[in-house]
Amino acid sequence: MSASPFDGEYEPPSQGWVRKQVERYEASGGTEANTLMDTGIPIIVMTTVGARSGKVRKVPLMRVEHGGEYALVASKGGTPENPGWYHNLTSMPRVRIQDGATPREYDVTELSGDERQAWWDRAVAQFPPYGEYQHKTARTIPVFKATPRA
Repeated sequence: MSASPFDGEYEPPSQGWVRKQVERYEASGGTEANTLMDTGIPIIVMTTVGARSGKVRKVPLMRVEHGGEYALVASKGGTPENPGWYHNLTSMPRVRIQDGATPREYDVTELSGDERQAWWDRAVAQFPPYGEYQHKTARTIPVFKATPRA
């Protein structure tokens, strides 16, 4: 079996709180640091491969799951630009998601039209600030769907 692209050189997040959350989440098998700060809203840890660096990157994202698939919302808090990981997904549309103890690999597609709207509605229901973020920015916040790899 070939090696996974997610087993390469890891570059921890530059933001200290993000790095600590990822480390605690992974070390505990998802039993600790599994919510957005003290909100009680669950998160997942998404792993990508850097589009320019080729290094493994990890980021906590809001947990928006439906039927075994996940929405990956590139909100960046409603800033004018997409988060760095957006470019990682457009370069290599494959991720590893840890939602609990065991990480799994997923294929990723950027959504549009009715399918995007359905996943956007799920995301806003799970994390209402997404709606506020969309009002803050002129860009349409990208939504990706992660589907388990066969």
